[in-house]
Amino acid sequence: MSEPVAGIASARRRTAVLISGRGSNMEVLLAAASKADFPAEIVLVAANRPDAAGLATARAAGVETAFIDHKPFGRDRQAFEQALDERLAAHGIELICLAGFMRILTPWFVERWLGRLINIHPSLLPSFPGTHTHERALEAGVRLHGCTVHFVEPEVDAGPIIAQAAIPVLPGDTPEHLAGRVLVQEHLLYPRALALVAGGAVRWQAGRAEFGPGADATSPDAAFAVPAGAVPA
Repeated sequence: MSEPVAGIASARRRTAVLISGRGSNMEVLLAAASKADFPAEIVLVAANRPDAAGLATARAAGVETAFIDHKPFGRDRQAFEQALDERLAAHGIELICLAGFMRILTPWFVERWLGRLINIHPSLLPSFPGTHTHERALEAGVRLHGCTVHFVEPEVDAGPIIAQAAIPVLPGDTPEHLAGRVLVQEHLLYPRALALVAGGAVRWQAGRAEFGPGADATSPDAAFAVPAGAVPA
């Protein structure tokens, strides 16, 4: 599969979104990709659960869907991923976005898609990898919290950072309140990050995110954003 050249326009990249549930981030990616000038075209939404509500949402948007049940594969995670990989190959997929895909991917799959597989995580990585990020942020007493889009590498939540968005942790915040405010930023950030990768402005290079001419590493689109008006006077 060919890689885009930074700063040079190319055909829209054929993209798959992997989900396990409702896929609210999938919905904003679909909305962004519905515009003809968006550099990624979402051609497949795949899930490992038959009741993933996002499948119906994708079908309603005219996007092809696939269900690959992980249960028949038992503990053989790579066998499941090989079946998934075959479906991706059949659709000519070039990029993959994880959007609430509740499976830890094996090194086999990650290495196969290295530099073409991105994820969004609800914390400012490298802080708080894993689960329960909002509870842990409050327990740690951090003043800023947020979300990160990153390239996926074999170590969980440890790949090169593509983009981040930050919000202040406010007095009286609960995990639920914090999660809701972070989710707003996820929905803003993920389409921007996908556009950077699909357009060739950011690419994986030797374990780092390399920013080309089309990405300003100091801008909210590419690096670190505190939304205007988010910090109380």
